[in-house]
Amino acid sequence: VQLVESGGGLVQAGGSLRLSCAASGRTFSSYVMGWFRQAPGKEREFVAAISWIGGSTYYTDSVKGRFTISRDLAKNTLYLQMNSLKPEDTAVYYCAAQPHAIVIDTTTGGYDYWGQGTQVTVSS
Repeated sequence: VQLVESGGGLVQAGGSLRLSCAASGRTFSSYVMGWFRQAPGKEREFVAAISWIGGSTYYTDSVKGRFTISRDLAKNTLYLQMNSLKPEDTAVYYCAAQPHAIVIDTTTGGYDYWGQGTQVTVSS
C-alpha cells in the first residue's frame, strides 16, 4: 500500500486547509485510516481516524469541532478538512493505514503503512 499526502501549506490563524491522502497498490476489504502529526521536537501524535467501510470517526480532543476526516471510496482517497487553524496545529501531517482493522487505534504502532508527510504551518 502506497500513501501520498498533499494539500499542506502556509496559512494564517483562523484559516483552512484540506489535506488529501491517495492510496494505491495492494487493496484490502477493510481498513482503518488515520491522520497523525508531528511538531518539531515532539512525538508523533494522533489527530483523527476513520473506519473505511463503516465511516466511523474518532478525533483527538484538541481538533474536535475544527477538523473533519472523510474518505472517497471510489477514489481511494482520505481527506482531512482543517478549519479554524491555530499556530499550535503547525506540524508535519502523516496519513496512515491499517488493513483488516476493526477498531480505531490512536497509537502509531497500530498502523503498518505511512505516507511521507505534508507540512502544515499556521502563522499567528
